[in-house]
Amino acid sequence: MDAFVVVDMQAGLLSGAPKHDLTGVVARINALASAVRRRSGRVIWIRHCGKPGDLFERRAPGWAFLPELDRHADDLVVEKTLNDSFAGTSLLAALEQLATDRVVVAGWATDFCVDTTVRSAVSHGFHVVVAADAHTVADRPHLPAADVIGHHNWVWKGLITDQSIHVVPTDQLIDES
Repeated sequence: MDAFVVVDMQAGLLSGAPKHDLTGVVARINALASAVRRRSGRVIWIRHCGKPGDLFERRAPGWAFLPELDRHADDLVVEKTLNDSFAGTSLLAALEQLATDRVVVAGWATDFCVDTTVRSAVSHGFHVVVAADAHTVADRPHLPAADVIGHHNWVWKGLITDQSIHVVPTDQLIDES
């Protein structure tokens, strides 16, 4: 069974610089979530919980998921406080209970929470797939967002793993039989 892990797609990400192709990323996340559900997979929404006064503080406006996301009542929500969606959370236990064959990852921010979650999923021995066009970030002082995304897609393809890691566009994942 696939588990689609969507990292930190919350209203707080709308603060600051614009995120690269955010409208397209949200559309691709929704399309992929729908495809995963059709194949009896599970969608897991990761929610960052910031410290008091932070944009992502629990129950603050930035803590809410983006309203454009197609979330279902039977989707799982895992709350985290660090970049790594596995560290100190119930994610690993949930994936094991679901008998997950493959972890598909998307979300925000490519170079922080998405990257750390991808690497942690690899370290926990899962087959990992990154939706290459379904994660986003803002421009960084030293690199445009598109270059950050391209760099991480390249790096993830080369991670050493006992299982497998693939970085593929969303439409390819949806077209899988």
